Amino acid sequence: MSSDPWGRVDETGTVYVRTAEGEQVVGSWQAGSPEEALAYFERKYEGLVVEIGLLERRVKTTDLSAKDATAAIEHLRQQVDEHHAVGDLAALGKRLDALVATVDSRREERKVQKAKQTDEARKAKEALVVEAEELAQSEQWRSAGERLRALVDTWKGLPRLDRKSDDELWHRFSHARSAFSKRRKAHFAALDAQREEARKVKEKLVAEAESLSGSTDWGTTAARYRDLMTEWKAAGRAQREAEDELWNRFRGAQDVFFAARSGVFAERDAEQGENLKLKEELAAEAEKLVPVTDLKAARAAFRSINERWEAIGHVPRDARPKVEGRVQAVERALQEAEESEWRRTNPEARARAEGLTGQLQAAVDKLRTQIDTARASGNNARADKLSRELEGRQALLDQALKGLEEFGG
Repeated sequence: MSSDPWGRVDETGTVYVRTAEGEQVVGSWQAGSPEEALAYFERKYEGLVVEIGLLERRVKTTDLSAKDATAAIEHLRQQVDEHHAVGDLAALGKRLDALVATVDSRREERKVQKAKQTDEARKAKEALVVEAEELAQSEQWRSAGERLRALVDTWKGLPRLDRKSDDELWHRFSHARSAFSKRRKAHFAALDAQREEARKVKEKLVAEAESLSGSTDWGTTAARYRDLMTEWKAAGRAQREAEDELWNRFRGAQDVFFAARSGVFAERDAEQGENLKLKEELAAEAEKLVPVTDLKAARAAFRSINERWEAIGHVPRDARPKVEGRVQAVERALQEAEESEWRRTNPEARARAEGLTGQLQAAVDKLRTQIDTARASGNNARADKLSRELEGRQALLDQALKGLEEFGG
């Protein structure tokens, strides 16, 4: 019979292991010596030690699931419980018990972690839904559309919830995206309709602009082009390709008209510049008639100047007041000379002037006699009053005499 601290072999070749509950039969050995029998079953024990050690490391250092870990523990426990090895089986049982506790603890931790992750995923998905529902009302079509696509990618990266919760949130999320797409589609459909209407309006404006490009009615046509531009801006934008093509035609028609007008105006400005020089020469010639010394000759000369003036034509608008003013000043001087001549040679006016002068002279002479009489009689008050009256009459007489001089004295 052979034995060691954890087992023995009896005379029949039966192998026993010692446990707290007493000896347990491990197996029967007939192939060799008792020492070999114990060595064999001790090696089986060492194998269990190695397997338990490996499982402990896997539980500690890997993501081995609780289910797989539990199955491995039960498999090893079965081997320990069946006493097919010689060694400290109780120690192995305790290590397996400790592994069970560790796996249970890990299971709870993972359960809590999973619950936390699920809660975080729920909150994240709820936040995505709220943002999507807000974006569904946006009119920032490009940025909102890009953001909604980014939200879908974010959603796909989040863990699934329970089926009911996940489906409800996804339904809201999908509905918000659909609502936005529907509004965007309606917006661009309306925009397309507006642009088509703008295209029709602008085609009419282009047709009119092109029909006016050859006009020589410069003022009226230029004003119409300004109105057409106002109508163009009010029509809104057509589709990009049509807008560019129509604008090029519209602008081209305007360019043809305004280029022609500029050419004509340049010729006209040159002609009017020459006209101005000629009229300035006539104005200088007219100004030599003043002061008027020979009214008849001055009249004849001015008529000749005026005839040549009318034959010249237009001058630049900004120069017109000055050059015309010079001739008008000469014309006024001639009119004043004519009026003076008329007054001097008019018999009735001369007679009226002589009569008035005679009456005033008589009144002055009478007042002087009355003053002398009053002074002689010592009535100074009357004399002073009459003297003041005399001053007024004398002033009128002086004025009448001056007027009489205009008739030749």
